[in-house]
Amino acid sequence: MSGTTEQQGATVAPEAGKDPVGGNEPLVGRGMFVLFLALIACFTAWGIAADLTTPMVAGFKRIFEMSTFQASLVQLAYFGAYFLLALPAAFINQRFGYKVGLLAGLGLAAIGAFAFYPASKIMTYGAFLVALFAMAAGCSILETSANPYVIALGPESTATRRLNFAQAFNPLGTNIGVLLAATLILPKLEDNPVDLSSLTPEQLHTIRAGQLGAVMGPYLGLAFLLLAIWILIAIQKSPPIQEEFHATEPGESDQSIASVLWSRKRYRFGVVAQFFNVAAQVCCWTYIIQYVQQAIGGSLALGGYLLQVSLIIFLFSRFFMTWLIGKIRATKVLAALGALAVALCLIAVVSPNIVGVACIVAISFCLSLMFPTIYGVALQGLGPATKFGAAGLVMAIVGGAIMPLVQGVVIDKTSPAISFIVPALCFAVVTSYAIYDLKAPGGSAVLASEG
Repeated sequence: MSGTTEQQGATVAPEAGKDPVGGNEPLVGRGMFVLFLALIACFTAWGIAADLTTPMVAGFKRIFEMSTFQASLVQLAYFGAYFLLALPAAFINQRFGYKVGLLAGLGLAAIGAFAFYPASKIMTYGAFLVALFAMAAGCSILETSANPYVIALGPESTATRRLNFAQAFNPLGTNIGVLLAATLILPKLEDNPVDLSSLTPEQLHTIRAGQLGAVMGPYLGLAFLLLAIWILIAIQKSPPIQEEFHATEPGESDQSIASVLWSRKRYRFGVVAQFFNVAAQVCCWTYIIQYVQQAIGGSLALGGYLLQVSLIIFLFSRFFMTWLIGKIRATKVLAALGALAVALCLIAVVSPNIVGVACIVAISFCLSLMFPTIYGVALQGLGPATKFGAAGLVMAIVGGAIMPLVQGVVIDKTSPAISFIVPALCFAVVTSYAIYDLKAPGGSAVLASEG
């Protein structure tokens, strides 16, 4: 996620004595350039999937005339799949290799995207949730496999730069996803000038069929993109895999790894912080449309465009933050941005006007740093337990499924403005994690993040 949607692969400071930029080593190994481009397309594709889905909460609420809580089941289906598939994806990679995991994820995500066609004909909310779940399940496997696979596509000395470069295309995908939703979907879901209560069931069925057809189109395009990437990767030669982390010592059981993870407070707190970080991100991006409608009487399309602006800010902020935390300790920046995000949410609560809208948009500036920094700090020093620790952090993405439901209930009971107290509380948890790391003995010295 950013969003959503950028799981795994946070940059870790290079070991002493190693060239952090790889010297004269090539970025990509000989004969692996086409495969590397295909993997870059994967990072872009799951960014499109995640943020093409975000505006659908407002869209399905309009189509099926349901409560905000019911519509927010879109996020439960999407991020719940990430939670459920994190560990199975790790086992697929361990047993069959990263390429098989990558192809499995692409295939399942394509099937889920293609399923939007029959869902648009069935015309039930449940059918769309099933399609979303299948697509997100595939993206979960894809995302878990893609990062270490990128690392294997060249010299170890350039692995960090290679991974950072590939991940830079994920927020590009999120912007494309929102742009597609804002231009191809949301404008077709605006209030119909005809009084729907005066229509016959057949006429109402025709209008809804047209609206659901608008939803279906971009997802079918995404399905063909995923299928094309699947074919491109399938025909490429697999490189020899170089594990990102050292293997478990002989005789060291899964139970001992679980004990290591549980014994590390920095890791346990990191999982909690990641849960609330993803929750805050999804809440802010999901409900910006409803907030704009209340605060300035904006349309669905205007809300979609402002979400697009938010993601553009997120994209450029990622590059700026990567430069900044090369000079300032990452958790110091995280603490400052977390506190700023809390303040922006509270201003939006008390000022549901153009000022509040500007604050909601500005939150994306704070969000850009959070996921990779929490990820890197939480995994620091885990050794052989790192791979399973990473799976736990991926599972924490379920926060993006749960807290939007909570905010949806608050909206139904109060208003979109007041509901932003929910992400404010989430950001407070993230801020407290940064402060904990700054005060803890031997606190993280992570200075670099993903690009």
